[in-house]
Amino acid sequence: MTEIDALAPGTAGRWTHENTAVEFSEHLAPGEVVLDRQDGSLSIRHRLSSTDIGEALVHRLTDMNLSQREFELALVGLVRSTVTDPVEAWTTYYRNSLDDLLSGSADFAPVHERAEALVRGSVLDLGSCFGFFPLRLAMAGIEVTATDLSKGTMRLLGTVAPHLGATIDVLTADAAGIPVADGYADTVTALHLLEHVEDALGDRILAEAIRIARERVVVAVPFETHATACHGHIRTFDAEALRVMGSRTGLPFEVETFHGGWLVLDTSRVVAPR
Repeated sequence: MTEIDALAPGTAGRWTHENTAVEFSEHLAPGEVVLDRQDGSLSIRHRLSSTDIGEALVHRLTDMNLSQREFELALVGLVRSTVTDPVEAWTTYYRNSLDDLLSGSADFAPVHERAEALVRGSVLDLGSCFGFFPLRLAMAGIEVTATDLSKGTMRLLGTVAPHLGATIDVLTADAAGIPVADGYADTVTALHLLEHVEDALGDRILAEAIRIARERVVVAVPFETHATACHGHIRTFDAEALRVMGSRTGLPFEVETFHGGWLVLDTSRVVAPR
């Protein structure tokens, strides 16, 4: 499956990729989004404005019973068919999302707020996706490196960050094998990443985080009864699962419940300060 080029040239008011077509329509009510499936194709019509594209779209799309790929295509399509210029479209999406996250109105805002309170010093963030959390840290003056397996997402983040006045390093890499030295950052964060991978890969990712972090590793996961497929979740966690994970590392750790679960590992005894 090919990566979606979120910055590719497009047609004003319309975006198509694979079996998905997203189109702006003046015939709908302001803010309305209408989805239609036919013969294996997905058609989305909407009348969103530039103020409507942001993190709030995630919640709306989650309720539409989409597959993970359809979810990704729909999100990109809604952003790109609302604002014509690719960089302007994504800068608008990022700015609106950050406003909601920093104001506390976005669903994910408490997770980012808690994570920021837990980090110490410089940060390497694993599985950054769009990179809202690394951007939050960068805008607060924290030295941060965002990483993700998706080259396209890292390109998008690297393109938009300067338009938001943020300085951030981006690195395309598998979370289980980041090409940086031991003790590269004071803190390594993995926010809502481990629910996307099988147990064995999750263990390798945690080991890599420990290798990289001089002081601490901060892991956050959702507590779900069933894995949310449209978001790419394939396993669930509870507090006991996090305690078992922490115990297996042999490091001092803490587990807490706050908008999901948190595992914080003390790695200061593992990696000597550089």
